[in-house]
Amino acid sequence: MNLTQAVAACSLILPLAIAGCGGSKAASASAPQAPEVSVVTVHKSSVPMTMELPGRTSAVLVAQVRSRVDGIVLQRDFKEGTDVKAKQRLFQIDPAPYRAALDSASATLARAQANLAAATALAERYKILLAGNGVAKQDYDNALAAQGQSTADVAAGQAAVQKARLDLGYTTVVSPVQGRIGVSAVTPGAYVQASAATLMATVQQIDPIYVDLNQSSLQGLQLRRDVATGKLKLNGPGQAKVTLFLEDGTQYSLAGALQFTDITVDPSTGSVTVRALFPNPRAELLPGMFVRARIDAGTNDNVVLVPQVGVTHDPSGKATALVVGADSKVALRTIQATRTSGSNWVVEGGLNEGDRVIVAGLQKVQTGAAVRAVEAQSASPATVASN
Repeated sequence: MNLTQAVAACSLILPLAIAGCGGSKAASASAPQAPEVSVVTVHKSSVPMTMELPGRTSAVLVAQVRSRVDGIVLQRDFKEGTDVKAKQRLFQIDPAPYRAALDSASATLARAQANLAAATALAERYKILLAGNGVAKQDYDNALAAQGQSTADVAAGQAAVQKARLDLGYTTVVSPVQGRIGVSAVTPGAYVQASAATLMATVQQIDPIYVDLNQSSLQGLQLRRDVATGKLKLNGPGQAKVTLFLEDGTQYSLAGALQFTDITVDPSTGSVTVRALFPNPRAELLPGMFVRARIDAGTNDNVVLVPQVGVTHDPSGKATALVVGADSKVALRTIQATRTSGSNWVVEGGLNEGDRVIVAGLQKVQTGAAVRAVEAQSASPATVASN
């Protein structure tokens, strides 16, 4: 090979060598690297089961004081807005007509009793005479009939006296229950009627006081099902504790107790009534107030907490989460996340102890892809539990 041929050969080999080196570097640069994602390792924990429901307060007892006789109101014996005792006199209706009616009924009864005594004596006398044929059988029968009629007259007279005594007693209008009385509906001098059942005042017992809450039928069904299966443990001897929040957002100082859940679903709202009972010694709660109540329904001991950023919902509404498996590949899980606790979802199914849920970098991965998982610093067990 002469010098010219050697130079030509080198000029051909050198570009190929350079091209070969450049291709190796390009191939190396184009090799994809596993994206980095932040994960939270989930663990089984116990979570208090609470629910917040809206509602209104209502009195334990509501007694409408109405007139039971006709008459003129002579006086009012209470101060509006104060507490009254059972059987305390509230109003006095003019008793004069009813006292006279009682006297008349008593006189009628006395006359009937006198007639009965005479008829009884006559019947006894005729009975003796009848044995010796001293009186006709018809006369004896008439005497017995007169005695029976007099007995009936006495019974009617006794009923009339009792009715007159009751009417006289109704002229003194008393409170049927102990509680707080509201505005007086009548004033002295007003005419009240028994036929119209004239409303005179209303007494309400507000210590303790009811709080009627509205709960969706689905929530009620789930709550009863969880208690029946033992998933939830009720606090105390079978009664859930209730915390009340007033209209301005402040917490009521005293705790209440859950009483019962209504068995009828309101077809217009799909909700049922849940009733709680609260002590109200300072009358802070008044009937008709709008409140919110938090019901501590128990504890669920077999759930995991997942940050809300790690849970998404598919088009059908099912909750899902991306999990990094032992092979460092991403898997999609359908989970049962029914409610939140702080900044976390409470997951009752679909995740296992030690699963690593992706909470950051979701947009960079897809199902089946390999990733490099890094534990999220802000999602330590203590932090998750506190949320």
